[in-house]
Amino acid sequence: MTTRSEPENGRPDPGLDAVMSERRHLINLAYRLLGSLTEAEDAVQETYTRWYVMSRQEQDAIESPGAWLTTVAGRVCLNVLGSARVRRETYVGEWLPEPLPGRSEWISGRPGGGSVDPADRVTLDESVSLAFLVVLESMTPAERVAFILHDVFCHSFAEVAEIVGRTPAACRQLASSGRRRVRAARPSTTAAGSCAGVVSAFKEAWEAKDIEALIGLLDPDATAIADGGGLARTFLHPIEGGERIAHAWAELARRRPADMTLLERTVNGRPGLVAQQDGVTVTVFGFEVADDRIRHIWVVRNPEKLRRWATG
Repeated sequence: MTTRSEPENGRPDPGLDAVMSERRHLINLAYRLLGSLTEAEDAVQETYTRWYVMSRQEQDAIESPGAWLTTVAGRVCLNVLGSARVRRETYVGEWLPEPLPGRSEWISGRPGGGSVDPADRVTLDESVSLAFLVVLESMTPAERVAFILHDVFCHSFAEVAEIVGRTPAACRQLASSGRRRVRAARPSTTAAGSCAGVVSAFKEAWEAKDIEALIGLLDPDATAIADGGGLARTFLHPIEGGERIAHAWAELARRRPADMTLLERTVNGRPGLVAQQDGVTVTVFGFEVADDRIRHIWVVRNPEKLRRWATG
């Protein structure tokens, strides 16, 4: 993306810093809307492109550049969500959101690596947990945009209406519908500290191939979902039931390559596990824990979704 820092009259653009300072907010918004940081970066890139193709006079006429950028980014994401639904119909296996590493493991994911732009980092709060993002995937594009903009980013329904192209009353109903989906999913309220203990115990039982211990750590109705995207070998259909998952994970332990290491890491701000082979992250495991038992395991093996995870 090229930015115009010196317009035709040779004077620097006094609003450039203010406009670019919105980037972090836009990345945070777009990631929650799309569930993919790669797609979020593309959406923000498109948003800034639309800003900089305008003349200086057109830019100066915009009362609030930040609000304008948010509106455009929301519309871009809404369009991406619509096309993503079509693309995911041909996706190999289950589709899961792109997992995000903790601060200490973040890499740029761009060719050649390089230093990390702090604006690229997503604020890792509960609204980016894998459990929350998976629920968002069940919403229609309009529901997701209305719910995220209003309930997470506190925009008024009048502002949401301008983005979604519906009346404020209709947007209120969309956000309410999204809220009901979240409540119905009963996201985990287990504290991160307790969750970390359960994940650590699961890792220990898994490495020991202790099926009984694994069963004890899993909710009887637990589910495990994997995303290989057709690019990495994994199970294509969800595994349902704690006992079935325990046996499947014990089998995985028996087949695990000798050079594969399991590490306890933060995944989207919550305790998780990472598998590394020859120092390269090949699998990320996210967990939802409720009442000290694992309810959901999300396994991401699609290498295109692991580019931001550090090696070694």
